[in-house]
Amino acid sequence: MSLQTHLAELERKHRQLEEAIAQAAAAPSSDTLSVVELKRKKLLLKEEIERVRMTMPKPTLH
Repeated sequence: MSLQTHLAELERKHRQLEEAIAQAAAAPSSDTLSVVELKRKKLLLKEEIERVRMTMPKPTLH
């Protein structure tokens, strides 16, 4: 898997977690602990996204 593909997959998962957090927070019977866990997973994904971006070669202008 290329770095670009890996990055796209991580970003997709990050968006999915964002949507899940919004849905869980909007639910009247939402469990605070599960929302916190989703937020923690989202943060870990964000950190992984940043690590991948740092390892990608910078585009060059010719």
